[in-house]
Amino acid sequence: MDSVLLHAEAEGYIQSLEKISLREIGSPKWFRQHEYIEKLNMQAILNASANQEEFVKDLFVSHGKIPTLVHGMVLIEIWKQKVFPILCQLQDFSPKSTFPLYMVIHHEATIINLLETIMYHKESCEAAEDAVLDLVDYCHRKLTLLVGQCARGENPTHDRLSHSGLSDMNSIQDLHNQSSMLEFEISLKALSVLRYITDHVESLRLSVLSRMLNTHNLPCVLVQLVGQCPWSRKNRGKLEKYEEGKWREIPAEDRLKMTKLDGQVWISLLNLLLKPDCQRKYDFNNFNKNQLLKLRGFLTEVVIDQLPNLADLQRFLSHLTVTEPAPPKKELILEQLPEIWNGIIAENSGKWKAIAKHQVQKVFNPSESELRKQANRLAETYNLDVIESLIPDKPKCGTCGAEGVKRCSRCQGEWYCNRECQVKHWPKHKLACQLMAEATEKLQKELNIKT
Repeated sequence: MDSVLLHAEAEGYIQSLEKISLREIGSPKWFRQHEYIEKLNMQAILNASANQEEFVKDLFVSHGKIPTLVHGMVLIEIWKQKVFPILCQLQDFSPKSTFPLYMVIHHEATIINLLETIMYHKESCEAAEDAVLDLVDYCHRKLTLLVGQCARGENPTHDRLSHSGLSDMNSIQDLHNQSSMLEFEISLKALSVLRYITDHVESLRLSVLSRMLNTHNLPCVLVQLVGQCPWSRKNRGKLEKYEEGKWREIPAEDRLKMTKLDGQVWISLLNLLLKPDCQRKYDFNNFNKNQLLKLRGFLTEVVIDQLPNLADLQRFLSHLTVTEPAPPKKELILEQLPEIWNGIIAENSGKWKAIAKHQVQKVFNPSESELRKQANRLAETYNLDVIESLIPDKPKCGTCGAEGVKRCSRCQGEWYCNRECQVKHWPKHKLACQLMAEATEKLQKELNIKT
């Protein structure tokens, strides 16, 4: 299998990662760190999917850089909430390209994807140290957002945009639409990260457990996810489920089959309700008890056959029906607060508009030459053959969505099913094609590669 990074390269990238300020988002320094994290993410996925040594995870743990990842992710979350809306309303904001903004918005998705890969391991959860509190808070924010959007019928209806489709994104409105789509995917990844944290709750501090059970009441949030199932929908009378970045029609024989996301919710509930430490700490008051008992209607034989451990949860709920669990003992626990979120807010409070103005003038209105430099960096970051090995589906035509059989011969970044579709798509694809081709040619000259 192809490799994105050698062990020594990955170690160098991880050692160089540092916490960046909100004002520096989009700067050359920030973009360089973004490229490192993109490559580390691709390598981590390759290692995990091939059951190889997960040296990216090991390096993040040994160099203590998981808190830096969490900081970078929360930083973009705050930027999207506080700075991005102001930036879009400024009169002098008329970027030639929305590509730099998209890369900033996409950065959050890249980090949560990397965390989903490495937080599966107990040592990663332990190495997160105090940042695990910020990570729990982050997951709670994303899951409550997911529940709220589903209740209002606001879940996205389109598939995720690939990097080769960025040429179609020409306006700020397109950028907002893509941001909503990414937010949905980020929330689904946050569900997986939360499940891995609950797997290793015994090795974490009591303040983490208290925050999950008492501050955020995550068992009740998960009950709502079971009931609403945001990754499932009816479209023109047919059942579709969201998997691997796409809404897929589910055949009749597979409609009762549990998805990975269904499993993550149920396993999180098993961990938070059945582990002894959790049972001692959770308050089974009347409200919480009534919410939890709603799960009985979903614990059918078909579901339990697919995840046999749920039989233990079914027995627990049956026992809960006829008993009144004792309230948790009141113990003196010094509550830790999420330092990353609070620190970023405190440092930048009252400066949101000034930061937006600075970034409009200095960062998000690049010249043609600066756009070409960014295209060079993109070409260096994304190895097309490696990326294709991460994608389970065959490439799609950039015009009609049918299976792609030939690439654009110039940039190698877009696929088409026939010549007619390629000609039809050319007006939209032309600029991106030119930038990518020029970047590739420059790289080949620098590396003395003969075409």
